[in-house]
Amino acid sequence: MTVLRDDTLSAAFDHAARSYDRLVSVNPGYHAHLRRSARRLGLPDSGAGLRLLDLGCGTGASTAALLRAAPRAEIVAVDASAGMLAKAARKRWPSSVSFVHAPAERLADEGVTGPFDAVFAAYLFRNLKDPDAVLDTTRALLAPRGRLAVHEYTLGGNALDRAVWTAVCTGVVLPVGSLAGDGRLYRHLYRSVIAFDTAAELRTRVRWAGFQRVRVLPMPGWQTGIVHTIVAEAPDAAPLPARAGR
Repeated sequence: MTVLRDDTLSAAFDHAARSYDRLVSVNPGYHAHLRRSARRLGLPDSGAGLRLLDLGCGTGASTAALLRAAPRAEIVAVDASAGMLAKAARKRWPSSVSFVHAPAERLADEGVTGPFDAVFAAYLFRNLKDPDAVLDTTRALLAPRGRLAVHEYTLGGNALDRAVWTAVCTGVVLPVGSLAGDGRLYRHLYRSVIAFDTAAELRTRVRWAGFQRVRVLPMPGWQTGIVHTIVAEAPDAAPLPARAGR
């Protein structure tokens, strides 16, 4: 099953940036679910004194969710798509929020360095060529016991979850995306979820990356079994060595 990667995927997101917010606004619960995942980071004192990374911020919906959960934190938001990032940066933000154009695989090249107290990654990992490498980088960017929340389309693993996802995509997402002139991106959206980890597999992947206290939390409503939050903590000590034989 063919999915888009790297510069090809970034270009598809660049093209879709003009209509992306309008299309996701018709998805019931889209913004509420992002806010729920951001709250699941459990950040204390409205984020006062904390430094947070929004990894794969798109047009800023995840950034807004993170800001709602931690309005007193410093937030660095990054994305590989210049078009999506430009759309995000044109919105109204407090001075505590900054945006950086950088692929998740090359953060240090663009001056994005740790430590961060938490990382929020929404709809990112299924789009990466090497999600394990980015998980390793994420862990290294976090302070000891720093928190991770991955908000992702990850199917629950049973036939009904896949059937619901397929019905929603073929009945709504693909036709609407094609009408907007971005059929290629939305076909990728459908295929990337089918091809990626189940929620349980992603939990295992995060554990193998050296994170601890890894949990999978579902979403309410029709996206139960389709969208999950994986929450975890970085280890107490220094980052673990990279896994051998990968």
